Amino acid sequence: MKYIKLGNSDLKVSRICMGCMGFGDPENGMHTWTLPETESIEIITNGLDNGINFFDTAIGYQNGTSEQYVGKAIRENASREDIVVATKFLPRSQEDIENNVSGRLHIHNMVEKSLSNLGLDYIDHYIYHMWDYNTPLYDILEGLNEVIEEGKVKYIGISNCFAWQLAKANALAEAEGFAKFVSIQGHYNLIFREEEREMIPLCRTDNIAVTPYSALASGRLSRFPGEESKRLNEDFYAKLKYQNSEQQDLEIIKRVDEIAQNYGVSMTEVSLAWLLTKVTAPIVGATKMHHVEGAVNSVDLTLTDDDIGYLEEPYVAHDLVGVMADNKVSAGDNEKVWIKHTKNRI
Repeated sequence: MKYIKLGNSDLKVSRICMGCMGFGDPENGMHTWTLPETESIEIITNGLDNGINFFDTAIGYQNGTSEQYVGKAIRENASREDIVVATKFLPRSQEDIENNVSGRLHIHNMVEKSLSNLGLDYIDHYIYHMWDYNTPLYDILEGLNEVIEEGKVKYIGISNCFAWQLAKANALAEAEGFAKFVSIQGHYNLIFREEEREMIPLCRTDNIAVTPYSALASGRLSRFPGEESKRLNEDFYAKLKYQNSEQQDLEIIKRVDEIAQNYGVSMTEVSLAWLLTKVTAPIVGATKMHHVEGAVNSVDLTLTDDDIGYLEEPYVAHDLVGVMADNKVSAGDNEKVWIKHTKNRI
């Protein structure tokens, strides 16, 4: 494994971040394909054994059970100071708003709940999961700065936002003497490259770490079309993100397979090796042991400039999908992406 500094922080992270959305009680949350406790801890432990020290979860993943499993695995199998734990907080709910729970208080409440779930004394990297259009930005930044000063959080990041929002937030933080966001967790992979338009140039200019999710497009970049998996069959939200562009994405997937065969490696390794030329540390989900192996091996695969050009050449512009498309300016809980899709579970 190789390691890198996380943007403008002092955190040293593995080039692969283990995404923990696949861990959590499958009967308690948005997804049906997640792993229960024993299997989750086995995968996490395998990641630790392979040098992964960077783990990304969220309070919203399976109603906090992902955080619980991650925390238990780390407490039982690692030295706390060697691990970088990232978790994410949700925007205020309609009930919070009606009860006058301020953005600042909401963050304190969220931190305490995540620390309880994790069973840890502090969070290395606390991430604003998606832009909260119904809470003043100042309140968010003030609350985040306070939990850092209290020693409960070391650094902060942001996810699912536009470049102008990140620039605005960090400009306000700088003006007020608050902590700034050191990372962006956006949707970015070989078949969805819209982050290259504005976000990635901003991050390069300001040394903001890029830690993209959906690094393998929910498995689409790790296997040839036609191969099945539980997640491919049951992850309705991923289908919503990728089903409308299947035909235009297919040529890229074919090229990933071609290069993988040329090198005698997996499609996972090629897809992630490409991404590693662009970002700090991709977030890679794992629900099987070989998922960990493929992710770890990708760090040592070097693609040529010709390989990279060949993979990138077929790409065409995509419409916004997922959280960035669904997160609207609305206070109603029925409009919140993490709530409304739970009702549509397969």
